[in-house]
Amino acid sequence: MASVLKVRESKASERTIVVAGLPVGFVNDQLLTTLLKIHFQDTENKGGVVEDVMYPTRTKGVAYVTFKEKEVAENVVRKKHCLAEKVGPAQLTVSHFGEKVFSSVHAVLDLSVFRSQVRLENVVMDLKREISTLGFSPLGANGRISVQGSFLAIKKLKELLLLKVSSLLEKNRSGQSPRGSMQRSSHSLKSLGSSIPETLRSGESLVLDTDVFLYLKNKSGFYESTLKKFHVQCQERVDGDITTVCIKNVQDRSQPNKAKQVKELIEKYSHALSFELRKETFILEGKEHREKRNIKLACEQVSSRCLQVLVNFYETHIDVIGSSSDIYLFKKEVMKLTRQKVR
Repeated sequence: MASVLKVRESKASERTIVVAGLPVGFVNDQLLTTLLKIHFQDTENKGGVVEDVMYPTRTKGVAYVTFKEKEVAENVVRKKHCLAEKVGPAQLTVSHFGEKVFSSVHAVLDLSVFRSQVRLENVVMDLKREISTLGFSPLGANGRISVQGSFLAIKKLKELLLLKVSSLLEKNRSGQSPRGSMQRSSHSLKSLGSSIPETLRSGESLVLDTDVFLYLKNKSGFYESTLKKFHVQCQERVDGDITTVCIKNVQDRSQPNKAKQVKELIEKYSHALSFELRKETFILEGKEHREKRNIKLACEQVSSRCLQVLVNFYETHIDVIGSSSDIYLFKKEVMKLTRQKVR
């Protein structure tokens, strides 16, 4: 059953396109959904039979359109598209389903965590040099800066920052002075250093994205099996978007340093996961009690069938993490269930 489900999920993602640039506020959602279906079934637009239109989505002005045939999806993305005049000027951006469809992403960085170890202006200069395709706003006095660019560029930025934090932790642990623009300070990464348990100071530490770590630990099976295989002790501390993992040999010091091997293995595996995983969020905050309950029940029901998807429940939202095809199917099923219940 699981293998059949995988095939169906894979085919669905291959037959799905992402439509961006939809006018927001001109017409209601139901009419816009109908217009999209008509537009993409029109043979003049290289269209064909539309199996499903998912709109609205978490991203404003973005819809998912699934065709019956994969070839239709491939033909549609090669053509320029514009919706009917009745909804206003709407030049659409049409792409294959996947991470690369996001042409522009906006993020706000809080660099104040580096303030005690490095001049923030130098951090920004380094980031600009490493990822020239990103646009940066002026650095605020509070250490915050706005960044805009492609989804993949933002993802690379996140990895660079995690590596910088990991490097600072490593240098702080070993007592080495930071190089280049990093200045020695009496506070020496006080806030970050506190993430390392005292009993594991002599071991290895690494910093991971929290979403990747939670999936790694709870869904992949790689994390626990690696710890058992190499006989190492591990402690984790989750601090928002960042998780610090501390690893130490359980055996005596005469044995080879397995902690370092485990660190390298986890780094490589989590790096690969970061390119495969995608996250969707169901917002609960501001919704009525009945609607919140329906969303939670739907997520619980669908998660029992989509075993490779990690679902994290919070008071204000629900995070769903998995591959693109898994997440697409999960969200589609949840939306169907909640719409039926709300009605």
